[in-house]
Parts: sequence; C-alpha cells; structure tokens
Amino acid sequence: MNPGIIGQAAGLFAVTNIDDILILSLFFAQGAGHRGSTRRIVSGQYLGFAAILAVAVAAAFGATFLPESVIPYLGLLPLALGFKAAWQAWQNHRAGDGDREETQAREGGPSSLAVAAVTFANGGDNIGVYVPVFATAGIGGMTVYAVVFLALVAVWCFAGRYFATRPVIAKALARWGHILLPLVLIAIGLLILIEGGAFGL
Repeated sequence: MNPGIIGQAAGLFAVTNIDDILILSLFFAQGAGHRGSTRRIVSGQYLGFAAILAVAVAAAFGATFLPESVIPYLGLLPLALGFKAAWQAWQNHRAGDGDREETQAREGGPSSLAVAAVTFANGGDNIGVYVPVFATAGIGGMTVYAVVFLALVAVWCFAGRYFATRPVIAKALARWGHILLPLVLIAIGLLILIEGGAFGL
C-alpha cells in the first residue's frame, strides 16, 4: 500500500468533510442519554457516506446514476429535516419541562436514515471532487481511497462524540443544541440549493 496515496486520501477526506464534525456533534448531543443512539448515528453516517462513495465510484467508471443537475436539489433533504427539527423544538418549548422530557425520551435521538440523508446531501458536492480523483487513481488506488475514507468515517464519528461529551461543550449543546441543529441543517440545505443554482437561485 502506497503511503503517498494513503496521505492524499486522508487529506482529501479531511478537507471535504470538515463540516461533518459539527453536524455529528449536534447529532450526538441530540441522542445523549438515549439507548442505541450512538449505534444509529454511526450506522447512519456510514450509510450516507457509503452512498456517496458508491455514486462517485460508479461515475468514475462512466455510469451516471446522479445527473449533475440533480445534485443541488439534495439540499432539500437537510432543509426538510431542519424544518422538522425546528418544529419539534418549538413543540417542546410550548410543552412544560415534564412533557419535554417525556417527548425527548420517546424520540430517542436521531434515526439512522435521518443521519444518512444529511450525510449524503451534505456530501453531494464531494462527489464532483472524488470522481476525477477516482478516475485517475485506477482500481487499486480507488480501493485505497475507499478503505481510508471508510476508516476515517469512524474517526469522524469518534471526534463528533468526543466534542459532544466534553463538559463545557456538552452543557452548551444541551442548552442550545435543539436550536443549533435545525439552524445548521436549514443553513446546509439553503447553501446546497443556492450554490448549485437550484430553482434558478
């Protein structure tokens, strides 16, 4: 295994996924105290990133499952999830503390599919970066990139959980996370739509 390719793969992953650590921290904060939430978040992150890899690898081989004109509209996924999270936060705010705790216990943190949808939508623009790299790397190089990327997903999940469980950060996220998560998701959704020129924006 060429150390140069491993380094390039690690660098490419870090540069294209740095914002995921914030999103993961918010997801881990939302799932704090709920049994199985860590497993759901990690599996959702892997599911979303595996979908990004699958599309990028297919495109590198010449298959286009996702036309370029469709990518900006992926912003609708985090936008919808952001509005849903905002609605839930508003409902919880209107309820008393006891009702809020009961609602949060029932919700049990983010679902795997919600995490996967946000990961995939947020990484939609990464596909455009990965495709030419994969196409020139050949099958062997592409395999190294895929292995390094999937290993780093675990590192990213660990980092997100680490930040979400630091006392100072955890306290801030516990207090403001229910507001931050919808805002971040809505901002990501709008950014993807606007940067991609969706709906003529």
